[in-house]
Amino acid sequence: MKYTDHKFAKKSQRSEFLIPLLNIFSDIIAIIASFILAYCIRFYFEPFVRLFPYKLEVAPIEGYIYITLMIIPVWLLIFQSRKLYRSKRVVFIFDEFFLIARLVTFGIVFSFGLIFFYREFPYSRLVFVLLWGISIFMITFGRYIVLRYEKSYYKRGKGLKDAIIAGNNATAFDIMKNFSEHKYAGFNILGYIEEDAYSGKKYLPESTKLGTYSNITELVSKLGVETVLVAIPSYEHEILLRLMRDCEGENVEFLLVPDFLEVITSSVRVQEIDGIPFLKIKSIPMNVWNRILKRAFDMFFALIVLILTSPLLVILGIIVKFTSSGPVFYKQERLSMTGKKFFMIKFRSMVLDAEKNTGAVYVKKDDSRYTSIGRILRKYSLDELPQFINVLKGDMSIVGPRPEREYFINMFKSRIPKYLERHRVKCGITGWAQVNGLRGSDTSIEKRIEYDIYYIEHWSIIFDLKIIIKTIKEMFFSKAAF
Repeated sequence: MKYTDHKFAKKSQRSEFLIPLLNIFSDIIAIIASFILAYCIRFYFEPFVRLFPYKLEVAPIEGYIYITLMIIPVWLLIFQSRKLYRSKRVVFIFDEFFLIARLVTFGIVFSFGLIFFYREFPYSRLVFVLLWGISIFMITFGRYIVLRYEKSYYKRGKGLKDAIIAGNNATAFDIMKNFSEHKYAGFNILGYIEEDAYSGKKYLPESTKLGTYSNITELVSKLGVETVLVAIPSYEHEILLRLMRDCEGENVEFLLVPDFLEVITSSVRVQEIDGIPFLKIKSIPMNVWNRILKRAFDMFFALIVLILTSPLLVILGIIVKFTSSGPVFYKQERLSMTGKKFFMIKFRSMVLDAEKNTGAVYVKKDDSRYTSIGRILRKYSLDELPQFINVLKGDMSIVGPRPEREYFINMFKSRIPKYLERHRVKCGITGWAQVNGLRGSDTSIEKRIEYDIYYIEHWSIIFDLKIIIKTIKEMFFSKAAF
């Protein structure tokens, strides 16, 4: 390996400097604005003052500005500790919201510590309580603006990282397709490389082939490649080691796309029992308290949704009844956790006895069995609103793997590895696979299982909230719904 002199600077360096700087400025402005707004509400917003009278004279705002300047560096360091100041943080804004809420809470605790030890100025604790709530929303809003700008910046082809794909398989095809269409991810895909004597199925067009694994060093140097996106199966990872060895001395990063085997084994943990280390390769998805928490959340959320949508439920029921013959609701036997059977309730969107001549089949796009209103109900998932009744009954959860019929379970369980793992938790109205576009008969069952297993292994209430928020977005903008 010989060192090479690059003739041009990395195109992404400007964005790697600009975007973090914009986020820093945005956070500083948001913190200062939040302090001023909290101060004004506490001392000058009449309804709040009447509710919480201030017995002493109003403290001058200069004292709050002084402490603001003291805590800003600390808050920025707290944010930096969770890597909030880096480019290409193409995240879902509500992921950012929940993370900011946690970090701001740490910052407020630090601020309370300062005013506890600094007694010379009469700081109002209510100002800091208000600051906690206001700053979460102000910082999130500022970051949303920067995020929109960053995505727009990349869509215009600016600040993109020049990248190549190592591999020529289905995963490599997905990477090239997604990143070529979604420039906001921050990558400019130059092409791909494959094995020197590759004779397998060609997933990527020959026109985008740049070379083979053996000349990766030359390509990295010649094209100014900044990132190698590795789509190599787990059983060929010796190739990855060779590629990384060949690129020693080159200023290039490697990003590995985990395959199915790596995803399902990602939960391996070391647990020590009585001094003996054990590898926990499979565990119970949720402990007792987490199951209680999830059940309480499900009941509360389902009850609120049913109350708020009750007028809509009545209207939809009337429309279904008067636009087609048959019952308003459609009940179908499904299997949930550990194979427990239940009847899932939906608004009927198909004609009576839709499977009389075909047997159990998946719904297809432009299915001829839809009723006149059924296509609209399914496109916007309105047919699934009655499933909140299933949630109250304890048959389902708000979030979880989608319930399946026994016929299809028996069909897939022997063909698809880990298929039955999805039945270790209650099935859900929505799920991690669905909000990632994996719904409908034309999507990969294997991919759905990967996402379901990931959800089971990484469950949290915050994760459920994220999926619910993304579901609302999918209801109106999903291209996979039919």
